[in-house]
Amino acid sequence: MREILASLDIGSSKIKLVVAEILGDSLNVLCAIDEDSRGVKNGTIVEPDETEYAIKKLLKRAEELLGVKVSKVITTVSEEQADFKVGEAQIDIKDDMEVNANNIQRVLQTSSVGKVDKGNELVTIIPIMFKVDGNKYRLPLGVKGESLQVKSVIVSVPKKDVYLIAKILEKCSVDVVDVMIPSIGSYYAHKNVSTDNSVGIVCDVGGQTINIGVFNKGIIINNMVLPYGGDNVDNDISFIYKIDNKESKKIKETFALANNKNASQKENMEIVNNQGEKMKVNQYEVSQVCMSRLQEILNKAKNEIRYLTRKEISYIIITGGLSEFRGFPLEVESVFGTKASVSNMMIVGARNNKYAVCIGMIKYFDEKLKLRDREYSMFSEDDINIISGIEDNKQISSDSVLGKVFGIFFDN
Repeated sequence: MREILASLDIGSSKIKLVVAEILGDSLNVLCAIDEDSRGVKNGTIVEPDETEYAIKKLLKRAEELLGVKVSKVITTVSEEQADFKVGEAQIDIKDDMEVNANNIQRVLQTSSVGKVDKGNELVTIIPIMFKVDGNKYRLPLGVKGESLQVKSVIVSVPKKDVYLIAKILEKCSVDVVDVMIPSIGSYYAHKNVSTDNSVGIVCDVGGQTINIGVFNKGIIINNMVLPYGGDNVDNDISFIYKIDNKESKKIKETFALANNKNASQKENMEIVNNQGEKMKVNQYEVSQVCMSRLQEILNKAKNEIRYLTRKEISYIIITGGLSEFRGFPLEVESVFGTKASVSNMMIVGARNNKYAVCIGMIKYFDEKLKLRDREYSMFSEDDINIISGIEDNKQISSDSVLGKVFGIFFDN
């Protein structure tokens, strides 16, 4: 079976959609698009109808590109009130005395019992380590033994956040296959042998928020959401030059630099302010404005990291849409030092850090499938043939999401 998955990242500034096929350990991106976000403030949906409008607009564009409707997705949920608990469980291995997918699913479910607070919904169960008859395994499928143990991290969020997203996507005729907090997606977009064996930080810097995740050997152990981002920079430019935010964002994205080290004192950009007056914006001066605000934002993140973990940090990865700002690596190094690095998404079709969460969600979902020894595609064979150009376009239907969130992996 060809495994084609779709992920939807509902951000404050942009809503991103990625459709990709899993090919071994790599991804073949079939579609990576974004749309201006609506109805989302600081990572939380505050105007559902507006968010629904933006998502429908995005889905229509995706259908035009792919030739089929996207009817199933993995999606993000705000992690501002995410809760992390450690769970443990042990079960007897029956049947052939060999660990199978059902054993793994059962022991993971058992480890979550009593670990989800009232009013919260389970998001994911991340296994830290399995044991078969006392021997440790990362992936115990096929191992012979009498008992299977697991130590896991149980991640949950408020039910209202999950159900709100489910209801919005139901109105968009999209089935929610799984939900995820953004920090897990950001980590899995950059996961490697080194990160899986050390303690580190992943910061996703967007338009209105910074999602900070603390990872110990690939397992999220703490997080924080800060209400700062690229919009703060836009507002400063807008205030100083008396222009609207659309124009200030254009200056930030096409002319200014995040650090004034390489900015030119001779290069100018002509603009018209809100009073209709023509004026020139100097690159060095506007870069100084941007750098000042970015230093403040990054220092707030740096200070917060000190409280999130006492463990020695081996790496800090900065990703997200704002990290694409020209000169951003220089500013990151000036605040965090050489231990920090700016993400550089090298996946063909999604070479922009704004897609990091979407890419990571697909990778994490695929890892969950492998752990449970399952094959799965969010697109039917007919859909795949259309995407591949084998058949003419056809219309496909989608089912309601109500009662089906998490249905792929759990029975709750």
